[in-house]
Amino acid sequence: MDVSFSAFLDGMASSPVLLITVVLTLGVIFVNGWTDAPNAIATCVTTRCMNVRSAILMSAFFNFLGVFVMTQINSSVASTISNMVDFGGNSGEALIALCAALFSIVVYSVGASYFGIPTSESHSLIAGLSGAAIAIQSGIGGINMDEWAKVLYGLVLSLALGLISGWLICKIVTLICREMDRRKTNRFFTGAQIFGAAAMSFMHGAQDGQKFIGVLFLGVAFSHGQSSVDGATIPVWLMLLCSIVMALGTSVGGEKIIKSVGMDMVKLEKYQGFSADLSAALCLLYSSLSGIPVSTTHTKTSAIMGVGAAKRISSVNFGVVKDMVLTWIFTFPGCGLISFIMAKLFIAIF
Repeated sequence: MDVSFSAFLDGMASSPVLLITVVLTLGVIFVNGWTDAPNAIATCVTTRCMNVRSAILMSAFFNFLGVFVMTQINSSVASTISNMVDFGGNSGEALIALCAALFSIVVYSVGASYFGIPTSESHSLIAGLSGAAIAIQSGIGGINMDEWAKVLYGLVLSLALGLISGWLICKIVTLICREMDRRKTNRFFTGAQIFGAAAMSFMHGAQDGQKFIGVLFLGVAFSHGQSSVDGATIPVWLMLLCSIVMALGTSVGGEKIIKSVGMDMVKLEKYQGFSADLSAALCLLYSSLSGIPVSTTHTKTSAIMGVGAAKRISSVNFGVVKDMVLTWIFTFPGCGLISFIMAKLFIAIF
């Protein structure tokens, strides 16, 4: 399947369902940049290495690069998302179900962000797609268990690997710098943390951007009568479109999220902020190259917990962590159920 940008525009003009799918997908990408991307710069802002507006603009730029560059180099995460569910052979109904999945993601994500609680658009996306696939296939036959297993791997990786690597890197940094002048190390870690925030922003785009590219690519395929995207190449215009929208969403910023992740959970010093950013970015790089979809929110917050625990367990505010975990736990059944209901409703209406 080879679709040009002009053919894509013609398809939207002739298919209201495709138009709605595209608008919803781009809306979810925008919301992801608005609510999820601030995690990448939370530690950099709260340790006063950068002011909020400068950090947000930097994050927007590197999110753009992350989506575009990583999809060009390695699009395995997008492939995992595209092949995770089977909407059946009826491409028309499949497109309608995809609309329902995206609608449920927007509703769930905006509701959570309103209360300043970091939610995972990645898990919302997976739950939404799964709920819609179960609805259209009337059972779990719509789920590709081999690809879904990567989601479970991602849950373990984002939590365990983020926590362990955050703790380990912080311990190593502390050991290396223990005899150094604190003022000199603070100057170094100011620059190092800006670098770490840029790396986190890049990897956020690389992970989350690819997920939504995979979804939009599915929508384009369904609109052209294809039931899957096996063997198809993601067009450059699609990468650019998703990159630009995510960068715009990031530029809006989510200061409530920055405060919740960077200040309320653990009080961080500059070397700790750098350790958290570096460990989270490395975890995301490994996951992206392996084609494993993970939550950037999970990865960053678990890295921050690991860094805080490296100094002392009591420095971690587990009350905030508890609120986050409860939100994540509710995402799969909550967003999945909304998607299931909306898929049934949309198919009945259209």
